[in-house]
Amino acid sequence: MSGIVILTIAAVGIFVASLVALAANILVPDSDNTVTEDRLAELATRRRGGGSQLESNGRSLLMDGGFKDASGLLGSLIKSLPGVGDYLDQADVRMPPAQFMMICLGAFAVGVAICLLSPFKLLAIFVGPMFAALPIGWLAVKRKRRLAKFGNQMPEALELLGRSLRAGHSLNAGFGLVSKEMEDPLAREFGRAFEEQNLGIPLDEAIEDMATRVPNMDLRFFATAVVLQRQTGGDLAEILDKIGHLIRERLQILGQIQALTGEGRMSGAVLLALPPVLFLVMLKLNYEYVMMLFTDEIGRYMLGFGLFTQIIGALVIKKIITIKV
Repeated sequence: MSGIVILTIAAVGIFVASLVALAANILVPDSDNTVTEDRLAELATRRRGGGSQLESNGRSLLMDGGFKDASGLLGSLIKSLPGVGDYLDQADVRMPPAQFMMICLGAFAVGVAICLLSPFKLLAIFVGPMFAALPIGWLAVKRKRRLAKFGNQMPEALELLGRSLRAGHSLNAGFGLVSKEMEDPLAREFGRAFEEQNLGIPLDEAIEDMATRVPNMDLRFFATAVVLQRQTGGDLAEILDKIGHLIRERLQILGQIQALTGEGRMSGAVLLALPPVLFLVMLKLNYEYVMMLFTDEIGRYMLGFGLFTQIIGALVIKKIITIKV
């Protein structure tokens, strides 16, 4: 077997394994939604009943979900899944939710069409969802990277806010300073909160809206600290310094855990890539033998069971190597 064929088989195997790992990552609940964050959100909440239409709607006018462009059956589907708009906003993707859903449906149709035009028509029930998961996976990866970068910027932003308060500036002016001196995505979120305050929204609600937009535990701590300090008093600059120090220590521990679990992640990638690679190798060496998985009824059951156990294995491996800090 030539080297090009071997490399092609390996590449296809890694691609299939990546799709399986992506499905496992999407099926596992997001670890950001912890009980601690829910308690912090409850402490930080200071919604006022009545008042202006902006307050009664429970969100800022700058926080429009972007569902006005959707209509008909697709619009009803999107409105029943408000997380699509939140994910697009958190990933900084300037795309209406309806358009993103159409892209997913188009990818699903392409995957099904490819299988129907090939000898492996039965794979359409698996390839279609895999193709539809590609845009979702891209969005999830982009969101995860943006939130990770936001979390890494938090200690520096809190220290900058503390120095601004010690220099005699107000907290509102400190938000404007952070938006000018820091980089995206943190600068954009703090700048958005700064502009909301300029439009007349109370500082507590602007900070709470920012904590709602960005599901980050450190930001929840910051929002809670600001709200409690405004209620009870105290040295906010010192509080921000302590929170920043706590975040730096937690990020350091998280980096050590990532280094220690690197071997587990590599082992998981190899184990997930091995079955599809062996399938392609056997397909090349003995085509009739492998085709029994598609032509025989028991073979189809075995193939479905194999794909199911692949997803279960990916979930178990992810559970083992995921350590919350």
